[in-house]
Amino acid sequence: MKKVIATTNAPAAIGPYSQAIQTGNLLFVSGQLGFDPATGDFVAGGVQEQTAQAFKNIKAILTEAGYEMSDIVKTTVLLADMADFTAMNEVYAAQFDSDFPARAAFAVKTLPRNAMVEIEVIASK
Repeated sequence: MKKVIATTNAPAAIGPYSQAIQTGNLLFVSGQLGFDPATGDFVAGGVQEQTAQAFKNIKAILTEAGYEMSDIVKTTVLLADMADFTAMNEVYAAQFDSDFPARAAFAVKTLPRNAMVEIEVIASK
């Protein structure tokens, strides 16, 4: 049985999808951009600031579903420019205390609303 997870502490979906879906012990969090949920706009700055905000949005969704960052088992990071990998990675690494999740990271042609980074996660309890 699946359960839709939604919170106003993260940006609303900008298309026909849910912020997250929980099924059993798994939580699938849709790709999060560097939007400030209060304004609906990207946070000021570059890829590091957008990465940090994407993780704030992820944390808000995890919290709503009763999960924590330590429950994340897999991430996918999409970058508009692979030249931003090192800068993104610095912020990414700081999000986890230990035991990093499995990850894929790659560049794509463009991201929604010309974002610099998008991050999706899978969490398990």
